Amino acid sequence: MDIELDDQPFDLDFHPCNSFVAVGLITGRLHLFHYDDALSDSQRLWTTLAHTESCRAVRFVDSGRSVLTASPDCSILATSVETGQPIARLDNAHGAAVNRLINLTETTIASGDDDGTIKVWDTRQNSCCNKFKAHEDYISDMEFVPDTMQLLGTSGDGRLSVCNLRKKKVHACSDFSEDELLSVVLMKHGKKVVCGSQEGVLLLYSWGYFNDCSDRFVGHPSSVDALLKLDEDTVLTGSSDGIIRVVSILPNKMIGVIGEHASYPIERLAFSHERRVLGSASHDNILKLWDIKYLHEDDESGVAEKTACNNENEQMDLDVDIEKEPRGSKRKRKSVKGQSLSQKQASDFFADI
Repeated sequence: MDIELDDQPFDLDFHPCNSFVAVGLITGRLHLFHYDDALSDSQRLWTTLAHTESCRAVRFVDSGRSVLTASPDCSILATSVETGQPIARLDNAHGAAVNRLINLTETTIASGDDDGTIKVWDTRQNSCCNKFKAHEDYISDMEFVPDTMQLLGTSGDGRLSVCNLRKKKVHACSDFSEDELLSVVLMKHGKKVVCGSQEGVLLLYSWGYFNDCSDRFVGHPSSVDALLKLDEDTVLTGSSDGIIRVVSILPNKMIGVIGEHASYPIERLAFSHERRVLGSASHDNILKLWDIKYLHEDDESGVAEKTACNNENEQMDLDVDIEKEPRGSKRKRKSVKGQSLSQKQASDFFADI
């Protein structure tokens, strides 16, 4: 399903228990949509001008009662999910543009800015409880490791960092990778860290040995801006060539293609709360919702065969070299212009949930 947006989206996040998705736009606006189970219709519940500059990061917090946004205006805003009204704003939360937000625990989040600083916030007190000068350039992505209470970060300075939240210090930092690192995910039951790069190479780091990558997977023809773990051995990648791929890690192999945004770069990927819907935001001003239930079906043939079968039905040849990969026919999806609800209709809608 395609949801047409007013302008270019930067980030999206799904509600932790309902069929809601929030999208932040380059204009500073924040939209909240409801989508049906069949992915055939959507409604825009509300929209608000959250920031004076672009809305770069979006995250639901407080069990889905609030949504946080961050911006180059250096602020972090909390907005009520039910009303779309602002709850609290942290002006000058950072000394530079805020680029990323991620959830840590039920009461803490982390934010990263364009100067390479990472901050940890207590959402109950709206206060900073930790600060790390982990990088020299913008924070592109972060990944929380709850078992060790550590925070992985990637940056435009070409390095991977590991911040220890208990000891309140930067535990490790990799050598310069000779390329900007744009995305990060933890795989293989915590044994491997996978980073996407500007040149399209996936860099694999072994846990505990962060100085240099242990493996490099060359396959994407363009930058890998988004990574999303499907399972411990499989990751979804969003690339600047507009294609969402399914990739196996160790063995490193291109498995298949979920879909594409024509040739428009993909900014972000996210799963719905039940992991049956994949959301992708791109420069084509469209939020795409993909039905990916087939990736979770219990089948002895596994994810690889199911995805390959699905893409074969779409006439996509996945056995050729990825740099010569034909775009094939796009999956037919209904384009739905999100219908706006009045404030009273939105209140009634939440009351019925």
